[in-house]
Amino acid sequence: MMTFIPTPLSAADRAGGYWWELSMRQVEISRTIVFDAPRRGRAFFEAVVADNLDIGRPSEVRLIFDRKIRSDTKGSFRTRVVTRGTEVTLDVNYRDSRIKEYLNEGRALRIETVVNSPNDLGCQRRLRNLDELQAKARAANRRLLELQRVGQRCAISTSLLERVGQPSVEEGQRTPALRFGDPRVMALAGALCALVHAAVGFTNRSLRARVSSLLGSPYTSAQMTYDLRRLRLKGLVRRLPHSNTYVLTPDGARVAIFYTKLHDRLLGPLLAADDPPAPLELRRALKVIDSALDGYISAARIKPAA
Repeated sequence: MMTFIPTPLSAADRAGGYWWELSMRQVEISRTIVFDAPRRGRAFFEAVVADNLDIGRPSEVRLIFDRKIRSDTKGSFRTRVVTRGTEVTLDVNYRDSRIKEYLNEGRALRIETVVNSPNDLGCQRRLRNLDELQAKARAANRRLLELQRVGQRCAISTSLLERVGQPSVEEGQRTPALRFGDPRVMALAGALCALVHAAVGFTNRSLRARVSSLLGSPYTSAQMTYDLRRLRLKGLVRRLPHSNTYVLTPDGARVAIFYTKLHDRLLGPLLAADDPPAPLELRRALKVIDSALDGYISAARIKPAA
């Protein structure tokens, strides 16, 4: 969808034979993917929503219920389970523009980048720049979808894990490690998972703000510059030509999501699995394992002295 309004040109332009030119007010670039079975589309989108509640951190997740709500409608309107009659929309806001994603009729995944200000994507507000704006909006749609695909199968190879997690020499330069578990590295990985960064890219300043928020302690501009150098040399981000904007590479998306999911969803809950609110069945199973291990330790006579 495109809406145009006439904009007068300068005297020089009029002298050249151009009386007016069209200026863009809003441009919407969309992509629709139709699944071969509704259950596949529903499963994928529900997984995407679950990921982005704690990993992607969209600016808004809206649940739109298929019922009219008036001032006299009774009851509370909250849900923990998405069921039939409920439309889920994922919104990613960026300046005056946004990306909206939703499942249409249960089987068509639709991604819409709505640009209200071409300057948000680094384009001028003229009709002659429409092709450039469309290309950048399509790239945002593509990067968003790529990140979500990676999120479903984000295990990384041993070679990639070693290259990222150990010091190495890249492009003839010594490159420090990005070690899993280091608080600063984990905050950096979590910040890179943000959908807005995946879709439209990020700068030193915008990424630093999110890392500082996740880290919960001071994080300087010099530290951000140092970390961006590590990410670039490790091949996890690349800088867009003629700009200060960076985007994730495919390896970068995999590493960021793998680090975040492994730390927050697997190791964290497992390390605290012997205490509530871990499921009772899991706590009982761990007690059985502890009892068996105690038996082996006693039989080996290596139990510490009382």
